Amino acid sequence: MFYRSLFPRDLFAELDRLQRALQWSDEFSPSIRGVRGGFPAMNVGSTPAAVEIYAFAPGIDPASIEVVIEKGVLTIAGSRELDYGASDEKSAIHIDERFSGRFRRVVSLPDDIDADAVSAKYRDGVLHITVPRRAAALPRRIAIQ
Repeated sequence: MFYRSLFPRDLFAELDRLQRALQWSDEFSPSIRGVRGGFPAMNVGSTPAAVEIYAFAPGIDPASIEVVIEKGVLTIAGSRELDYGASDEKSAIHIDERFSGRFRRVVSLPDDIDADAVSAKYRDGVLHITVPRRAAALPRRIAIQ
């Protein structure tokens, strides 16, 4: 008797193939050109005092990055244009792995943030965004008398 599994042997490879097949546009794709997670790569963490977001975006002019908080969602958007220099008919690009074009990353924030006190710094290709929590939401110790 011939038995065929309903699932492929490597389920994750099949899911990755389906994700690539369903990408409609490179403009705002969550998985850009096969790079998992998209561009820029991000680290998001929290402390009792703030939510810390690091976006690794080397080679981008900070003026071309837009950071917006709206309805508890932080959006980082912008574009990176690559300059390949002067090209003539004898020159060719053989490998192009560096992302260029428009990008957009979205992070959902907790309810206890203070959107009016957000700070963003760009240094050495790393965008560091600090979203502090409201003072009323911070844990505090109550003295017993």
